[in-house]
Amino acid sequence: MPLFFLIPLCTALATGYLFKKSHDEIAYLAGVFAAVSLILSLVLAPWQIQFGLLIIVFIITNKLLQQNELKQTEARRKQSREIK
Repeated sequence: MPLFFLIPLCTALATGYLFKKSHDEIAYLAGVFAAVSLILSLVLAPWQIQFGLLIIVFIITNKLLQQNELKQTEARRKQSREIK
C-alpha cells in the first residue's frame, strides 16, 4: 500500500495548527492550504482507507439523523400539548 497520501496529510495538520495559533491574514491562507492538502490526501489515499472513512461517515450520519428525528418528535409533542 503506497503511503504517498501521508505527505499532504502531515502538511494539512501542520498548517491547520498554524491556522489555530495565528490570528493574522496568514492564518486564512494557512487554512485554505490546509483544506486543499486534506482533500488531496483523501484523493491520494488507498481505497481501503477511503472505504473505512466512508463507513465511518455513514455511521455518524445515521446517528445524527436519529438524534434530529428524536428532537423533532419531542418538539411536535410539546407543541401539541401546548395547543390543548
